[in-house]
Amino acid sequence: METKDGFLVINKDKGLTSHDCVKQIRKLLNTKKVGHTGTLDPEVIGTLPIAIGSATRFIQYLPQGKTYIGQIKLGIRTNTDDIHGEIINQKSWPKISDEKLDQCLNRFRGIIKQIPPKVSSVHVNGERAYKKSFRNEIFELSPREVKIDELILMKWDKINGIIEIKIKCSAGTYIRAIARDIGEVLNSEGCLLQLKRISACGFDEQKSIKISDIEKGKKTSKNFIIPTISALNHISTFVLSNAEQINFWQTGRAIKVDINYFEESKSFDYKKPIKVIDKKQTLLGIGFLNADQSNINPKLVLNAR
Repeated sequence: METKDGFLVINKDKGLTSHDCVKQIRKLLNTKKVGHTGTLDPEVIGTLPIAIGSATRFIQYLPQGKTYIGQIKLGIRTNTDDIHGEIINQKSWPKISDEKLDQCLNRFRGIIKQIPPKVSSVHVNGERAYKKSFRNEIFELSPREVKIDELILMKWDKINGIIEIKIKCSAGTYIRAIARDIGEVLNSEGCLLQLKRISACGFDEQKSIKISDIEKGKKTSKNFIIPTISALNHISTFVLSNAEQINFWQTGRAIKVDINYFEESKSFDYKKPIKVIDKKQTLLGIGFLNADQSNINPKLVLNAR
């Protein structure tokens, strides 16, 4: 099968790990250079962007926000903070109104601190937390700051104690931890019942496909791989206008620039990445302005010489 560099957005099924998806794509596209943009738990379904070829080098420059739709089951706490773990406590939940529940959710909007689940990939003294948890070791995790850009109460089933939410958050946010903590705020217990990721790293589910569709030959690389440059629309652009600039770029040398080139120059942060292209709109790499904003220094150069 023909392949090209870019991003493939998988609609992941339940039970598959992110690495499982990478392995399958490597085999289907007959290419070794494949990587995912962030782990999606096996029990979570939905959007999993995967980088192909040189696109793997651009993963760190993608938008980092993610959006989920999830259900929280009140009255139950587990050792994994989701419904698949061992139940460690049960408690009744309040039959409060939608309005009151929405007010309680204010505690989880904006910048918050959360303690990751003990069954998570967070490092503890050089080892993943979940490995310590599986050995029943006693340890504590420190709170981490995360940002919740949007938290919408979609449905509140008072009878069965199930809350459905839509949540847009920063990378590193654990929805399982939010489920656990919402239970605590409501003077009950809580765990994640089910979760679907509907967008990640600038890609949404409308652009996603099933791996089975590729296997069946329903899709070809020409229409399911998104060009790398299309995934970088959120960052500023600098166009190399002549052969000398392109030569400088490909040999890793700084290129002089007038800061007024950038429309947002008055508030432009020189620490932000800039995508560099040629007149034909070909992506050449990523650069950064120097401190006095007089040069663009190459950081990632495609086709370097």
